[in-house]
Amino acid sequence: MATIRRRPNGTYEIKVSCGYGVDGKQRNQYKSYKPEPGMTKRQIEKEVQRQAILFEEDCKRGQITAAVKFETFAEQWFEEYAKVNLRPTSYARMKQLTKRVYPAIGHKRLDKITARDIQKFVTDMLVNGKNMNTGKPLSRKTAVHHLSFISDVFSYAVRMGMLCDNPCRRVFVPKQEQEEKQIYTIEQVKILYENLKSEPMKYQVYLLLSIYSGYRRSEMLGLEWKDIDFEHDLIHVRRTSQYTAEKGIYTDTTKTRKSKRVSKMPASIMNLLRQFKAEQDEEARRLGTKWEDHDRLFTKWNGAPMNPQTPFEWLKGYCERIGIPFRNIHSLRHLHASLLIFEGVDVVAVSEDMGHSVVGTTLNLYSHMFQEAKARNCDAISNALSFTNEVNTEEEKPAEDSNEDISENEDEQEEEQLGQVFGA
Repeated sequence: MATIRRRPNGTYEIKVSCGYGVDGKQRNQYKSYKPEPGMTKRQIEKEVQRQAILFEEDCKRGQITAAVKFETFAEQWFEEYAKVNLRPTSYARMKQLTKRVYPAIGHKRLDKITARDIQKFVTDMLVNGKNMNTGKPLSRKTAVHHLSFISDVFSYAVRMGMLCDNPCRRVFVPKQEQEEKQIYTIEQVKILYENLKSEPMKYQVYLLLSIYSGYRRSEMLGLEWKDIDFEHDLIHVRRTSQYTAEKGIYTDTTKTRKSKRVSKMPASIMNLLRQFKAEQDEEARRLGTKWEDHDRLFTKWNGAPMNPQTPFEWLKGYCERIGIPFRNIHSLRHLHASLLIFEGVDVVAVSEDMGHSVVGTTLNLYSHMFQEAKARNCDAISNALSFTNEVNTEEEKPAEDSNEDISENEDEQEEEQLGQVFGA
């Protein structure tokens, strides 16, 4: 039951007991009510009683626990939900986001944070320099990640009955002009190929296999020799290799169910893999007991799984040595996708090849490439029907022919030419 006490200043204090905490202390929630000027004594009594009933109902729904500050509850969310349900890499990424979120709203109570507070924080990231290294505004993608983290915490509070609403539902992330993905040109790929033989075999395999397969870096590093079917020229993606500061290098499942897939490889790649396998086996025999047998394709000097940062550092140095711009390691995957698209492979096939869970992801990532490929379709049709230009430039028929006769003759000529072109 709620208890009401009138303060000397004319306001009313409403107190609701919410049981006892784990420490044995009673938990109370308080609310103040100040009557509007001009209200009669009777009106004030009725309104105070109404406010007390409403406040008690809020407390019964668990609203009382929303008095906790955002940072305190977010840390509870990490322990109770995120650590159990998220991948270690996702968990670590969420922890990184707290560096900006906590200073902005971490000190505020959950039930006092409004959509406007969150909107101000999101907009501030995009407008005012918030990059901790350069001071420049952050990307829209980064802002979305921060908003998603805040929303996850509020959604958990709603699910636990602590709040009735998630204010993030009303927050929007301002749109920015989407930059085209930076990928290597065919000329740059040619330079990559021409200088590759001077590099260690494992990096030769990594670069070429990345371009031919389009695998994610984690999928590449998760490949094991038992995944290579030399008899049928197939490679199976079954796992990923991940890294966090807390766990170090560890093996994980693929990103999505559809990321588990099989790829057909050309003979040149399979032959390169055979050479690489022979070289690795020889190195293992040379090192003897120092060699750690993890069956991985890409390893450290002693056979232990390669650190995910290693291919990045190698490719960056390799590009500097041969004089082409470094596009980051993921650009090899984008290059693979672009080659498929410009060769006319349909979006469903590209999506399956890339291991995307839904086709919409492929369309969102490579929409401009599909548009360019579609524009080329128009040129292809024009080229296929180039004979129509000859028809249009033919000399006109004599004036004595009627319009109807001219039309029929043109139809006959076109049908004859179409027959020649399409083999009718």
